[in-house]
Amino acid sequence: LDSLKVDSINVSKYDLETCDIKDIIEDANTVSLFDSNKVIIVENSYIFTKNDKKDKNIVILEEYLKNKNSFTTLIFITNDKIDTTKKIVKLFKENGIIKEFTSPKNINDTIKKLFDDYSISNSTIDLLVKKSGNNIEILYQEIEKLKIYKLDDKVILDKDINDLASTSYNIDIYKFVDSIINKNKKDALRMYKVLLKINEEPIKLIALIASKFRLMYQTLMFTSMGYSEDMISSILKVHKYPVHLALLTASKYNREILLKYLSDLADLDIGIKTGKLDKDNALELFILML
Repeated sequence: LDSLKVDSINVSKYDLETCDIKDIIEDANTVSLFDSNKVIIVENSYIFTKNDKKDKNIVILEEYLKNKNSFTTLIFITNDKIDTTKKIVKLFKENGIIKEFTSPKNINDTIKKLFDDYSISNSTIDLLVKKSGNNIEILYQEIEKLKIYKLDDKVILDKDINDLASTSYNIDIYKFVDSIINKNKKDALRMYKVLLKINEEPIKLIALIASKFRLMYQTLMFTSMGYSEDMISSILKVHKYPVHLALLTASKYNREILLKYLSDLADLDIGIKTGKLDKDNALELFILML
């Protein structure tokens, strides 16, 4: 984002599993109130992969790509392989940029190179990866810390890893959100502290949590009116699978408590953005109050 010269207040984030392309494109075409440039990040972008899910609003994205808002940078992210035969992928190649990010094939060799002239065994490297995860950015930070620590003899031992390296950073944000939804406070707090260490924004996490609670509330409301999962999926323009999962989880709640949580999360969002609440502590307190 720094390279795009965009302030974090002008960054919007969506999850294509739980939102509509139409809303994303509407946001893309809207001028920011704070600056001329804005960034929109869309996660779980299944429309570019070999996925049998159909999205009737994909034509809206196709039209947008032919006439983009020059002040908006639209970023779609998927962890699955892109299907190059799809029309939307071909259109994206013509009107945008597609980049593939992969982990090094042999992470041990990469780590050895990062240690330069330091001595470290393969088993000690394995311990470092186990402790810190295989995110190369996080590993780089840990390696630099270890190199400073062992500057005198330049020999990295298991003891150094155990003394200095952080516990695994390999945290799945969606597992964190699920731990909150399931009121597993201990796991949620543990994962939250790790997410803060790798600079995940609490505002983003609050938005993800709120989207889960919102879908649960909506599914409960429509179910009470006699609607089936297929009907709810059609009304909310959400794929049937997230609706099914939301209904299963929502059985642990009632609509009143879900509304309260949504209201509390909205207050956190406003409080953090206006500087009235500390962004790190506010979400932690919400977790404790579940």
